[in-house]
Amino acid sequence: MRSRERPSTEVFGEAWERLFEPPVAHRGLWTPDGAPENSLAAFQAACAHGYGIELDVQLTADGEAVVFHDDRLERMTGREGRLRDHTAAELGALALKGTDETIPTLADTLTLIGHRAMVFIELKTPFGDVGPLEKRVSDILVDHNGPTAVIGFNPYSHAWFADHHPQILRGLDSYGWNDDSARKLAPEMRKSLAALEQVELARPDFLALGLDMLPSPRADLYRAKGMPVIAWTIRSPDQWEGVRDHCDNLIFEGFHA
Repeated sequence: MRSRERPSTEVFGEAWERLFEPPVAHRGLWTPDGAPENSLAAFQAACAHGYGIELDVQLTADGEAVVFHDDRLERMTGREGRLRDHTAAELGALALKGTDETIPTLADTLTLIGHRAMVFIELKTPFGDVGPLEKRVSDILVDHNGPTAVIGFNPYSHAWFADHHPQILRGLDSYGWNDDSARKLAPEMRKSLAALEQVELARPDFLALGLDMLPSPRADLYRAKGMPVIAWTIRSPDQWEGVRDHCDNLIFEGFHA
């Protein structure tokens, strides 16, 4: 059975169809000397070119979901400190990379995008935690009529959505788990994550796998059973050519897919 023909189409509607195409712009269609990553301008550019959008979401000190990747503010704003120690209003006043763009809320982002693009919302929930961010994101998605999916590395987050909002499309993120951050985890946990042993707990509808995991015999097996695989982050046409036979779509940056 081809992945696209999985019965979940009836549950997820257009979101399921747009999981397969078009390609997905990583943190929007941003450039080093133009629209910053995870900015409204980058999302507008992705919509204008007909791409899907991947973005990152975190919770502020006052419980709002905002679009930002890093734990700390320095790289994107030049300000010291952790994002979670600031309110949404404070963050909304910070310039991104010296531009007129600021840190947007998820609600404002989805209002801008509307129905123009499929949005993959990566929840930056620490591994094992679950609760406030998932609840806030689900409340926002209830009022959004465009196609969306939640993605992330935390299987407990996916399990929460499976139990509370099964109508929201879910994609489990994974990669090789061999970087400095992953080495802080116990070796057994790293091995389990790299082997996709968390799928049963997470109960995802698709997999979003790092390029360092592809091709993967385990992923090929899931895909043969009807679970699509999205590759990230693809940074050149040659990279995509090397894995496309094992994937159903790509999250890209640095070129136009």
